Parts: sequence; C-alpha cells; structure tokens
Amino acid sequence: MERVISTRPLVSGSAEGILLVSVEPLSFWGGYDAQTGEIIDRRHPLSGHIAAGCILALPSSRGSSTTSAVLLEAVRLGRAPAAIITSSRDTYFALASIVAGELYDASFPVLAVPADIRQSLVSGARAVVEPEGILRVG
Repeated sequence: MERVISTRPLVSGSAEGILLVSVEPLSFWGGYDAQTGEIIDRRHPLSGHIAAGCILALPSSRGSSTTSAVLLEAVRLGRAPAAIITSSRDTYFALASIVAGELYDASFPVLAVPADIRQSLVSGARAVVEPEGILRVG
C-alpha cells in the first residue's frame, strides 16, 4: 500500500530511489566518500552503505559548510543521493543542491518533514519525490 506524505520542499525537484534512513545526523566532511557515494564515518549507523542514488533521510547534517562542498563534489561525480529528507531547515543540504543546479544543472530535492514522520520511514522502501513536495513511499 502506498503512503503519500506532504513535505515542505527546501529545494523542489523530482527523484526516485530506495530510502536510506538514519536517526543520526551525518557529517559529510570525513563521513561521505564523494567518489563512491559510500557513508564512511565508521561510527555512523549507515557506515558502509552506498547513498548514491538513494533517497537519504537524516535528522540533519552535522558539522559545517564542508557538507555542502562534499555534496557538491558528489553531484559533479554522479555519486550524490537522489534526494535528501531532513527534519530541519538544513541550509547545508539546500545550499549544495542550489549550487549544483547552477553549476551542473543537477540540483536534487531537499525535503523537510516533522521528526515523527521522518522516523516512521524505513530503509529499503521505494520512494518517489514529486516537484510539489509530495513523497510517495511504498
């Protein structure tokens, strides 16, 4: 059965992929390999997972503006997540997507949802993001 969720798009767009969900924030600086799309922070619950092409759901980023730089490089290399779902107005995720759109014509959706909705998402489920911020899971 499909679940339809209205979100607040921080950066609009379309995407589809498998959900990769964590309850922990992620620092992309030292935590994400832009060349492979692997989460390489060995203390993170998603360590070893490939987020490239997935819809990545995190409470927020952790760290500083280097998250935007690493994500931007991942977009350039074709190894970024297809979309990011967060529970905050994460400016680092949004900035990476906006700049990727300007530089590479390759922005990705960034959606904000309440924490309880993000926490109800399950890794491995198929999801579709629609431009108006609708998230279809299932």
